[in-house]
Amino acid sequence: MTVHIGAEQGQIAETVLMPGDPYRARWAAETFLEGAELVNEVRGMLGFTGTYKGNRVTIQGSGMGMPSISIYANELIRDYGAKTLIRIGSCGGMQPHVKVRVVVIAMTCTTVGTPSNTIFRELNFSPCADYGLLEAAVAAARGRDVGVHVGGIYSSDTFYDERPDLNKEMTRHGILGVEMEAAELYMLANRYGVRALGIMTVSDHLQTGEALPSDQREKTFGDMVEIALEAAFA
Repeated sequence: MTVHIGAEQGQIAETVLMPGDPYRARWAAETFLEGAELVNEVRGMLGFTGTYKGNRVTIQGSGMGMPSISIYANELIRDYGAKTLIRIGSCGGMQPHVKVRVVVIAMTCTTVGTPSNTIFRELNFSPCADYGLLEAAVAAARGRDVGVHVGGIYSSDTFYDERPDLNKEMTRHGILGVEMEAAELYMLANRYGVRALGIMTVSDHLQTGEALPSDQREKTFGDMVEIALEAAFA
């Protein structure tokens, strides 16, 4: 057990999917895993372990924002031996061609700052996704009835953003979408020598104001989860 995860040793798999929403973790575990068992419910941040095509998988909620995912990723890696961590969640589209409902696979993560900034001080360290996972995720996405974009995203710790000028620059420089966790996850994976990837479904669009209807979310998020699972064990 750790401060934030109540699982016993051996209950967490080496492969962990990390949605921000703990209820989405439960939905994904019940939908895609066999024999899923609840292994964590400390602070309501649900975690489940089961199998996917015979491979052990944990799906653990990470909460919202980089400070929160930093807590869970640190403990999963350092205390439970997690080797592959894939963020699955939603993002806001920033480019006209990145439509609502499509999947974005994050090659790079731009950010104003993460909890790791205190380590790097004046250095602008650039974390990247694990290439093997990235390549496998792109391959797993082919042939599915969902659009896929691969490239840079923006990780922000501000949900109610009051910097339209910054969003304008992100868009001008080709950033595909904005979310709140992946940059710190990539930082930690690079630091500890493990694999990480961010796969996000575009649930709304910053330019058009369009948002994914609730009746379409489950199917679209399902594509994202299956791509993550297939990539993890490719």
